[in-house]
Amino acid sequence: MDLPTSNIHKQSIESFDTSTLLKNAARQRDDRGLHKFPIVDVDCHHYENESIQEIVKYIDDEVISQMGQLYTAGGTGGQAPFSVAGVGYQDVAGRVTRYPLRKTETTPADDKHRDIHLSLRWMDAMGVDYVCLFPTPMLSLGLHPQPEIEGALAKAYNRWLLENITSREKRIKTMMYVPFGDPEAAYETVLEFGDNPDVIGFMICSVRYQAVHNNAYMKTYALMEELGKPLGFHGNYNWNDNLVGNSNRFLVTHALGFTVYNAVHLCNWVVNALPERFPKLKTIWIESGLAWIPWVMQRLDNDYKMRWSEAPSLKGLPSDYMREMFYTSQPMEVPNRLDVLEMTFDMINANTQLLWSSDYPHWDMDLPCVIYDLPFLDEAQKHRILGGNAIELFGLDVEPRFPNYRVPDLKTG
Repeated sequence: MDLPTSNIHKQSIESFDTSTLLKNAARQRDDRGLHKFPIVDVDCHHYENESIQEIVKYIDDEVISQMGQLYTAGGTGGQAPFSVAGVGYQDVAGRVTRYPLRKTETTPADDKHRDIHLSLRWMDAMGVDYVCLFPTPMLSLGLHPQPEIEGALAKAYNRWLLENITSREKRIKTMMYVPFGDPEAAYETVLEFGDNPDVIGFMICSVRYQAVHNNAYMKTYALMEELGKPLGFHGNYNWNDNLVGNSNRFLVTHALGFTVYNAVHLCNWVVNALPERFPKLKTIWIESGLAWIPWVMQRLDNDYKMRWSEAPSLKGLPSDYMREMFYTSQPMEVPNRLDVLEMTFDMINANTQLLWSSDYPHWDMDLPCVIYDLPFLDEAQKHRILGGNAIELFGLDVEPRFPNYRVPDLKTG
C-alpha cells in the first residue's frame, strides 16, 4: 500500500530550488558585505554519479568501459562495477532535503552542463567567487578491491570533468583525483592532466590503506613538485573499518573517520621526512576540521623527543612541519570556549595556512560567516582565510571579478 504524501511534501518537491534553499545564506552575504572581496571555496562537491553514463564513455579500457555502459544504461545512476561494498549514511532521516530533491531542480536547456548551473546557484547565494570541485561517491573508490577499476574510472572522470565542467566555467577549478591504489596509474594520471590550467592541485582520498611513504609514489610526488601544484588529502569515512566502524551510530563513525585517516597519513608523511625530500610540494589536509591538529602536534612532538633516532632526517619538531602545511576549515568545530579555537588558529598559523571551505551540498557544510563572524579575527585575517590564502597557494587569477585586487598584507592590513 502506498503511503499518503502530504501537500506540504508535494509542494516542497515542486518548488525546490537551490537559491530558495540558501536564502538565509544570501542574507548573510549581503549583511556582511561578502561580495566586496574574493571568496574561494577549497572543498565543494557535486554528485558525479548523476553523470555516470557520460563518464564511462571516457574509459580507455574497452572491457571496463563496456561494463560501465552496460550497468549504467538504465539511467538510474547505478555504477555496479565501480561501487564499493559498504554502508552510506550521510542522510539525516529526511531532514536534509537537497539530497533527494536535487534531481527535481530544473536548469536551463543550453550548452552548459547541469552541474555548472547548480554550482553557480549556490556559489552566488553564498557570495563565493571560485571553487575547487570534488566528486562525492568516488571518494570511497580507494577501497575498491580492483586497483585497475579505480585507475580507469579516475582517468575517465578527470577527462569528463575538464572537458565538460571546468573548461566551460572559469569560476570552477579542481584538484584532480589521483588513483592512489595503483602507483603507476597515479603517476600516469598526474602526467596526463597535471599541467591543465584548470587543475590547481592533486587530490588523494584518505580512506585507503596504502602507505604514503612507499617508494613507489616518490616519482609521482616529484612530478607534482615539478608542476608546482599542491597535494591535498581529502578525508572520508569507512563504516566497515574495524576501528572507526566499531560503533552503532553514524555520528561516531563520521566524527572519527573524517579525522583518523588524515591523521595517520599526515603522521607518516612527516615522520618519514617527505617535507624534507620534497620541500616545494605543499600539502593540504581537507575536510577533517581543526580540533585534531593540536592533538597530533603534541603527540608527535612528545614521542619524537624520546625516539628522534627513528626520524633522523627531520631538522625540526614534527609540529614545525605541520605549521607549514595547509588546512581547510570545514567542518570547523566551534567549542563553547572561543579561546580554545583561537589557540588552534595560533598553533596552525591560520592567518596564512587556513583555507575556508564549505563542503556544500553536504549536511555538515559551513557558510563563509563561520570565519567572518569570529571575534578574534581582524578584517585582513578574515579576507585571507576566506580567499586570500587560496589565491596565493593556487595562483588563482581573480582579475576578471576583482580588478587590481591584492591579498591583504597582515602587517599593514
